[in-house]
Amino acid sequence: MAITAVFQAKHVAISLNCHSPHGRSHSFSLYPRRTLQISHQLSSRAVIFSPNGKVSNARLKSERCSRSLISPVAMAPSGKVFHGECFVVQDNIDTDQIIPAEHLTLVPSKPDEYEKLGSLALCGLPSNYPRFVCEGEMKTRYPIIIAGSNFGCGSSREHAPVSLGASGVKAVVAESYARIFFRNSVATGELYPVESEFSLSKEFETGNIVTLDLESNVLINHSQNKQYTLKPLGDAGPVIDAGGLFAFARKTGMISSASA
Repeated sequence: MAITAVFQAKHVAISLNCHSPHGRSHSFSLYPRRTLQISHQLSSRAVIFSPNGKVSNARLKSERCSRSLISPVAMAPSGKVFHGECFVVQDNIDTDQIIPAEHLTLVPSKPDEYEKLGSLALCGLPSNYPRFVCEGEMKTRYPIIIAGSNFGCGSSREHAPVSLGASGVKAVVAESYARIFFRNSVATGELYPVESEFSLSKEFETGNIVTLDLESNVLINHSQNKQYTLKPLGDAGPVIDAGGLFAFARKTGMISSASA
């Protein structure tokens, strides 16, 4: 099987080998004390729904922030289709730009600090980018990030995908990822790290209205009337669907709820 679990000792560690359909292999080895707390936090997170997912075309410039401009996130009943405004970044966005090191003292398992992490997502970007989370807000208006290559490079920090997930990001679509960021995204279940066939960062503009369909592996730019085929998530998909590595292990019977 493509997915296997190895238990090294009771309550010590879980290792998961995950193979994507385009030939990449990712191994996960996580210790439960911290990650289980994050998985529990995920189970109680609220999701914003919209009856039609539409955002007014009379939108102010993306760098202007207003409480009334927070985009709704429309999802299909399966939870695998997302709709809203996108935020565009270029190549080599590193983890220090996603969440600067001085904020790593925040503990994701504490609800107020998890929320704070969301408000700080992408606060390390250069000043030529618009604000990802408006000042005074805890959530972003952009549920989907469009990126170039090597997204999430730099030092390994689990806080990077956690901060994006806490901000309301559902998925990142990038040409490629730093392997550790991809692994952390899957392991925490915070967001879907989707790969595009080529870089889309020049094809989209921040504020474009998009639909990401993870069932059909399609990204639609409604603002430009264009559609793009994406690479399937493969075995990583069910792990993220479950809410992360430990939630997946419990769901599939690899570990019991009692032992977790």
